[in-house]
Amino acid sequence: MNKPTPSLMSPMSSWQRLTAHSGEWRLCLLANRWAARRWATALFSTVSRLGDGVFWYSLMAVMALFGGGRGLQGALHMLATSGIALLMYRGLKRWTRRPRPFREHEGIIARVPPLDEFSFPSGHTLHAVSFTLVALAYEPLLAWLLLPFTVLVGASRVVLGLHYPSDVLAAGVIGTALASLSLRLVPGVSLFAL
Repeated sequence: MNKPTPSLMSPMSSWQRLTAHSGEWRLCLLANRWAARRWATALFSTVSRLGDGVFWYSLMAVMALFGGGRGLQGALHMLATSGIALLMYRGLKRWTRRPRPFREHEGIIARVPPLDEFSFPSGHTLHAVSFTLVALAYEPLLAWLLLPFTVLVGASRVVLGLHYPSDVLAAGVIGTALASLSLRLVPGVSLFAL
């Protein structure tokens, strides 16, 4: 079953209607089939695994140990942001209950096991975006590393069959809003400092 169809016993959910009408499941299917290549699965699985926290907590440790007082402040800011992001995305997932693409569409394969049941929003992407923006406010020279990694994290979630593109885009917007708000609360720290 590629396209969700209503049955007499269970009417289509709002998510199924959105997915069916938007056609975004087709993008998931194309990305997921492309990832059937061994190197693509290996690359995006590794990026996804690093995005689980290993990369970010390592970055926080490096900033705290080698970045002086400002690096320590940045690491603590990222840690606080991660707690809020965790509460936000878990609450949204429980509230929205959007099924993952591989559960709704026969041709989409979960290339790695999901960390939880629901799809919206992408927790990996929400964390990656918020961490990147907060880290760059403290250490702008890390942009060469953090920006491509964040894009790869978001892409990995679709390619691996775990999220729809709208899950990733929404998580990017939420992560941006969270980071922006948290940066406004800390005097002397800004992404746009001269």
